[in-house]
Amino acid sequence: MDKPKVTPKDFFLWAGAMVALYGSVISFIGLLFEYINRTFPDPLEYYVDPYSGGIRFAMASLIVLVPVTILLMRFIRKDIAREPIKNELWVRRWALVLTVFVAGAAVVGDLITLINYFLGGDLTTRFVLKVIVLLLVAGAVLFHFLADLRGYWSANPERAKMVGFGAGIVVLLAIVSGFFILGSPAEVRLVRLDAQKVSDLQNIQWQVVNYWQQKEKLPESLDELKDPLSGSFISNDPQSGEAYIYEVTGTLSFKLCGTFNKEGVGDIYSALRPVAVEGKDIERDSWQHGAGEVCFDRKIDPERYPPFSKSR
Repeated sequence: MDKPKVTPKDFFLWAGAMVALYGSVISFIGLLFEYINRTFPDPLEYYVDPYSGGIRFAMASLIVLVPVTILLMRFIRKDIAREPIKNELWVRRWALVLTVFVAGAAVVGDLITLINYFLGGDLTTRFVLKVIVLLLVAGAVLFHFLADLRGYWSANPERAKMVGFGAGIVVLLAIVSGFFILGSPAEVRLVRLDAQKVSDLQNIQWQVVNYWQQKEKLPESLDELKDPLSGSFISNDPQSGEAYIYEVTGTLSFKLCGTFNKEGVGDIYSALRPVAVEGKDIERDSWQHGAGEVCFDRKIDPERYPPFSKSR
């Protein structure tokens, strides 16, 4: 019997299906990893994405790639049902064998990593859960495509539908969980607006400090901070368009106020940059805020931020 010829349609159907499948699997694993990171945060992790960009990207990828994978695989299976000889296409064999190889390599690498960390005494709940997720997902892909290579799903189409339905439910639950964590797109936008307000207030604060260092006095209003020559400008509230509230409360102290949509920690890392001193204890520059109008009291420490005339 002559070997079946691979048409351009066959090649691109299988190529597209494999790209969509790999993208779906990687996004699914990445999404579960993000959930684990949020549930078990690492104290040594310096940067935490305040917008949960990793979760949003993984969710978006799954929402697009999973239906594409299902659609392409349906086209392929219909072609095989009409022409069973297409089971012998080289592009199909290569795609399945490559997928089995990649999944098997992932399982082996996962086990090696787990043993390595175990021998090093550095097993954490966060790490173990990630290893389990990778092992389960890669193992499921491995066994599924091994069965496909042996013709199991072609001989048992009803079980193939059940497995596909079950996988779809698991992916759907993972995506829905993301909405519970992030909230609706409208709520995410409110959080991003609050983050921008904190960033604007930080910029104003440092401009006020710089102004004091130059002139040894606090500006009476935010308008005094504007400098067309240096390109310095003062942003308004991106949501209302109104100016932020600035008020001088003492020779070295002032307060900045903004209106926020939700409670938040602001920029937790800027809290490590002190600007005030109370006795011997450094008061951290916290931007934690509640909902509504919130004011941040600040006091300049002349020892940390001496006037430029004295620092020369």
